Amino acid sequence: MKQITTHQAKTHLSQLIREVQAGETVVILNGKIPVAELTAVGSGVPSRPKIGTVTSSPVRYADDAFAPLTQDELKEWGL
Repeated sequence: MKQITTHQAKTHLSQLIREVQAGETVVILNGKIPVAELTAVGSGVPSRPKIGTVTSSPVRYADDAFAPLTQDELKEWGL
């Protein structure tokens, strides 16, 4: 268990978070009095998939989805 001052915690927060994600527990001291403990909340596994990971099936659309509108359809849309 690592102990640091509040000043060190503010200055090195990003590094401390990486250490906590790696399994370290950090106690933050106000002077010499422990006031807070920084620990991991969950498993440390990111909730978002890596870029490029396929997460769903491809989008499908009807063959005529991009076909020009008929005159009646244009009138319905007010065009």
